[in-house]
Amino acid sequence: MALKESEAIVLRTYPLRESDLLVTLFTRLEGKVKGVARAAMKSRRRFGGALEPLTYVRAFYDGRERQELARLDSCEVIESPLATEVGYPRAAALAHVAELLDELMPDREASDAVFRLSLAVLQELRGARVWMPLTYFELWMTRLMGFLPEFSECIVCGCALDGSRAFYHALADGLVCIDDKRIASSELSSESRKIAAQMLRSRVSEFAGIDWPKAVAADLRKFLLQILERHIEKKLVTAAMLEKIGS
Repeated sequence: MALKESEAIVLRTYPLRESDLLVTLFTRLEGKVKGVARAAMKSRRRFGGALEPLTYVRAFYDGRERQELARLDSCEVIESPLATEVGYPRAAALAHVAELLDELMPDREASDAVFRLSLAVLQELRGARVWMPLTYFELWMTRLMGFLPEFSECIVCGCALDGSRAFYHALADGLVCIDDKRIASSELSSESRKIAAQMLRSRVSEFAGIDWPKAVAADLRKFLLQILERHIEKKLVTAAMLEKIGS
């Protein structure tokens, strides 16, 4: 059987037996694919440094129908995150992207929109500034998964929220007005709602020159993370890692 060939992003690797690796790839051709890379810890010719998490590769694999694990034959590096310095903030941000893709994307279901989003965000994560690309990625993943609610109206009474205060609750979808907010709700500022609206109309590269410390749109990221964690029904490990990063 001929090998399949696809651009892919390496999400995770785990040791398997003496020198094999269990690899999770997000491929452009088939979405998330899990496979075994035989002797990957010994074969520099076939894999080299291509299996580092978030490496953008060209993967060659044999994935038969109804076969749970593909056989990963080889990978060629297209772009590696290790090409530039990886400090803690960048490492945590890259891990967050990988975790979200792994948790949200179903097996063997291609999404060119998510693949293109991931590549664009990884381009912006080549430096030390992480908060803008992370905000953009969380927002668009929430939208592309079909989880993002309307920002413009209260989900309870339907009144317009433009220019008004808006609130959200960890156990409920959507935004509500001040009259319908529940106990223990949090506020999503009008500034962050404007940022979200702009991001949904623009490429991530258009925000590259903006000074974006951790405080900018922090409430938006909290809102998005609550939505994502509620839908995957677990806490994201990398969210706690990101909390440790300073401004």
